[in-house]
Amino acid sequence: MIRTRMIRNNDRFNTNDPNLCSALRWKGQFILSEPDPSVPGSNDGLFWCMHTQTCIGPDGELAEPGNCSSESRGCHGTGQCQPEMASEPLHSGSALLDNRGKS
Repeated sequence: MIRTRMIRNNDRFNTNDPNLCSALRWKGQFILSEPDPSVPGSNDGLFWCMHTQTCIGPDGELAEPGNCSSESRGCHGTGQCQPEMASEPLHSGSALLDNRGKS
């Protein structure tokens, strides 16, 4: 069964969401300078989960703000997937985790 969810790009990449998982990382967090309004933000869309060190979270979903700002996500804030909350992935990301390191 394939499920899809439409989300606006403004919400999908919003790193200012108050419910954002503390395990979500992106390059902008590691730039140690004061914001300069004359320089546009990179908004490169490259995110990873601190627990898996990949773009896929522990539950097989993409690690990005739009997905990582819902407290109903099984791994939100803990990195642990609770069986009753884990669901079939919305994306084929779990296949990436299953195949990493294989050639």
